[in-house]
Order: sequence, then structure tokens, then C-alpha cells
Amino acid sequence: MAGGAREVLTLQLGHFAGFVGAHWWNQQDAAVCGPTDAKESPGELCPDVLYRTGRTLHGQETYTPRLILMDLKGSLSSLKQEGGPYRDRQLDAAIAWQGKLTTHKEELYPKNPYLQDCLSAEGVLSSDGLWRVKSIPTGKGPPPLTTATTPKPQIPTDGSIRVWSDFLRVHLHPRSICVIQKYNHDGEAGRLEAFGQGESVLKEPRYLEELEDRLHFYVEECDYLQGFQILCDLHDGFSGVGAKATELLQDEYLGRGIITWGLLPGPDSLGEPQKNVYRLLNTAFGLVRLSAHSTLVCPLSLGGSLGLRPQPPVSFPHLHYDATLPFHCSAILATALDTITVPYRLRSSPVSMVHLADMLNFSGKKVVVAAAAIPFPLVSSQSLPDTLVQLGGATPWTPLSACGDPSDTRCFAQSVVLRGVDKAHHARLKVVLLCSGSQLIPGTPLPSPLHAGTTGEDVLAQYLQQQQPRARSSSHVLLTPCKVAPPYPDLFSSSLSQQGLVLDGPPTGAAVESIPVLGALCSSSSLNQTLEDLARELARLDLRRWASFMDAGVEQDDLEETLQELHSLAQCYQGGDNLMD
Repeated sequence: MAGGAREVLTLQLGHFAGFVGAHWWNQQDAAVCGPTDAKESPGELCPDVLYRTGRTLHGQETYTPRLILMDLKGSLSSLKQEGGPYRDRQLDAAIAWQGKLTTHKEELYPKNPYLQDCLSAEGVLSSDGLWRVKSIPTGKGPPPLTTATTPKPQIPTDGSIRVWSDFLRVHLHPRSICVIQKYNHDGEAGRLEAFGQGESVLKEPRYLEELEDRLHFYVEECDYLQGFQILCDLHDGFSGVGAKATELLQDEYLGRGIITWGLLPGPDSLGEPQKNVYRLLNTAFGLVRLSAHSTLVCPLSLGGSLGLRPQPPVSFPHLHYDATLPFHCSAILATALDTITVPYRLRSSPVSMVHLADMLNFSGKKVVVAAAAIPFPLVSSQSLPDTLVQLGGATPWTPLSACGDPSDTRCFAQSVVLRGVDKAHHARLKVVLLCSGSQLIPGTPLPSPLHAGTTGEDVLAQYLQQQQPRARSSSHVLLTPCKVAPPYPDLFSSSLSQQGLVLDGPPTGAAVESIPVLGALCSSSSLNQTLEDLARELARLDLRRWASFMDAGVEQDDLEETLQELHSLAQCYQGGDNLMD
């Protein structure tokens, strides 16, 4: 049991969702197991919100994600569907059956060398099929990646990552993985490509009952379930799976929060007309249906547009990434998620998922946009007010929802989180004066009004008020940074320190292990143009050329309804003071 935590159940639907989820859980694992820095507060985030305790049949205590994930046949590579620490189903059958046995083994995928290195540090699979876990100092989760006798594992090379399980270092519960056997992950045939195909999956009793059983298993052991966070691919048939899953959750768990993150990978399919058109159709149908059944929906992408016109991927001043690699894109999106989901994972003064959604989605605004500064550009010798003042009127973050440039747009409501900023940086000017014994001459003006803040919370709140004076704003400042240790890809410029601060001297050569991040969820007027553009492109399509999409279960009436819903959603984000009443 979670011991009174405000539990959240995570659903991952789709292969790119698996990539984002793998990075997400690796970062949670690093935060739980990593050594605590004296300058950090280890209790700011409550891991029991996301994790559950349990025991294997051998009596070994486990600490695994409260997670249900769905992917296609062939997507797991060397990962066992039952999870590492638990007894294999075949062994259970062998113990129960006293008769003669004949075993046929399918050739296994070779385990990623990086993953082998990780697992050798955590335990071994013994001859009796049981996972022997090494002692864990913290009592929760696997031990840190390195020990006194274990060499530090290397970051996996980009070419070695074929599927998300190639770099997932967290053990999963046997009820976490659900494989959709009727569709293939690899190859050109038997793919889950269209929204209607995805909807039909959860209309089949086999998969619907399997999902319901897993939901009941996790939900019934919760003391206080605050809701569900769903990572769902928008670009393919999993858009339809997510629509049916959120409909099921809304029907069965009325009053719980359902926050859906609609995920879109990088522009690796640009130039292929069918994939681009299907991506447009799946995204449009997905946003409409997901917003109908979710408390809040946020598209997440490093692309510049949700439509057919290719736009260059977004850029970050201190990151160098390849937008065609899911391994890179998913790492950045997972880092943003790790920050913007902070409010409902706090140990003290938490904001529930429902309250967070209510603050952002008033007047029908069920869709929000995300943005982040990864890393937040804090110079080691400067204070937080200094950094914010230097930004001037520029937007401090990069958009992550493919909804265009957030500048010159109106923010109706926003939730902002800044994490990884040491207390010494909150108001460095006052610290310097105290240490030097100096005093400001009476009447001497401060460098800016932000320098009058006594805490990081004061400084950030005042900054947001200056930037968007008419917006409803909620903000949180945490000392705990985002962990980016291996297998996180090495995306960082040499101008960063080991703690992710911008160096004001020559590079040290130390690998970046953690970073400060500024993340935001915003109900923005930019969504008016984005949703209208999506509807306009959808209306221009000659669906007679894409009959295969319609044959998958979508009818002309469904298309007309989706167009109308897109226009209705877009109208919620038109400017006007009456929207704030």
C-alpha cells in the first residue's frame, strides 16, 4: 500500500509513449535511488504517488511503477512480459503440471549491452528462475548504477537503441505489460495505423477485459487515488486506443483526474504522404475524443506544427539533439514531464490532478500547451533574479506542443515549476551583502523589483505577474533538480557544469548528471489558431484517396463531428476579457 499517498496510476499507450515512459521511469528511479546531496531536500517529491510496494513469490520486497502499458507484438525485444523480479509463467506451469513436458523456445532478442551492464549491478537471474536482488541501501528500487566493485556503465549509443525496452532499467510488475498480439510493431503488414483500428482494439472483449482487470488490481490497493496520467501516441492507431481508454476511465472512475499527454515523435516520416495524412487524421480525432473524456489534454512534440506542413523542430540553447531519433526526443519530453507534473507529486502542500486541471481548463479549455527551459540557463555566479532580468521580455521557455511561438499570445492560466535552483541562488544579492558585511545606502535602488524577493517562490511569482499580468498563475520552486544520468543521452553542451549550471569559465569536462528545469502548462490563445488550422487542413482532404483510413472504422459522420468539435474547441481560446470571468 502507498501509506496514504495520493496515488496516480500511469497508462502508456503506444511505442513512442514507451520511449518517453522509459526515460520518465529511469529518471524517477534515479531520484529514488541516487545519493542525496546535502544541498538538496530529498523529501520534496513523494515517490509513492507513482510507485507501489509488493513482494515476489520468493518473498523479495519490490518497489515497482504503478503502471499499465500497451504496445504491439515484437515491441518488447528482450524484456519479459512478466517483469524481471517475478517468477516466469512457464516455471509456474511446470511446477503445477506433474506430467511430461515438451518445451519449444522462440529465439530471444539479444539483450542490449548497456542493459546487461545495468542488470549485472542490480541482481542475477538464478537457475531456479528467481530474480536475486542485491541489497538496496535505501530499501526502495534498484541500487545506483555504480558500486564499489562495478564499473560505471556507458551511455548507450544511439544506434544500439531499437525499442524502448533497450534502455529501460526499471523492473516492472507482471500486470504492467499488455501486448496487442493482433498488430505488429515491425514490418509493413499488420500495423496499427488508423484511429478506428485503435478504437476497435478496446471493443474486443479480450483486450477490454485485460485492461479492466489490470485497472482493478492497481486501483483497489490504493488508499486515495487522485487519478490517471496517460501517455498516448497521437500519430498512429494508439490515438484510438487512448480515446476508448479515457472513455472507460471516465465511466468507471468518475471524479478522478484524467490528464492525457498526447505524444508525437520527431519528423522522421516527413515526405511519406500516407504517413503524414494518417498522422493528421489520427491527431485531429485523438485531440477531440481525448478532450471529451479527459480532465486535461496536452499535446507534446518537438515538431513545429501539428499539421501537414513541415516545420523545423524546436531548438534549445544548451542541447544538441537529433530530432529523427526517438531516443533523443523522448528524453527531452520526459524531462519536461518530470517537471510540469510536480504539483500533484509533492509531499507537502500538493495540488491534486483535479485541482490542477480546474485551474487551467475553465470555460471549456480542455487542451493546454506545454513549454520548458531545458536546462534553465542559470549561471553559477548569478542569482535567480539576475537570470530572469537578463531574459528581458523574451519568453523564458521553448514550446513543446507544436502550437507555434508563444510570444505575442495571451496566456489565460498557467502552472509553472522551477526546479534545481539552490537556495543560495534565490536572492544572491542579499547573500553577497551579508557575507561582505556591506549595506545598501538608503535610497539606493535595487537592480530590479525581482531583487526585492526574499525567496525563490517570491521571485518567480513576481516574474510571472510581470510577464502575464492578466493570467491565473500557480508556481512552485523546488531545490531538487532533474536527474539526467545514464542511460539519458548525452545532449548537453560543454558550457554546462556537472549540475547543469552555465559555466562562466572554461569547460570542466565533467558529465552533466542533473539540471535545473523551468516547465509550464498554459491555457494559451495560440491554441485558437492551431486548432482552426488543424480543422482547415482536415476539411481540405479528399477522403476518397484515403479510403483505408475510413475502412478501419471511421465514418463520414465521425469526420464531420470531429471538424465541428475542433471549431468549438478553438473558439474557447479566442481573446477577450469575458473569458476570464
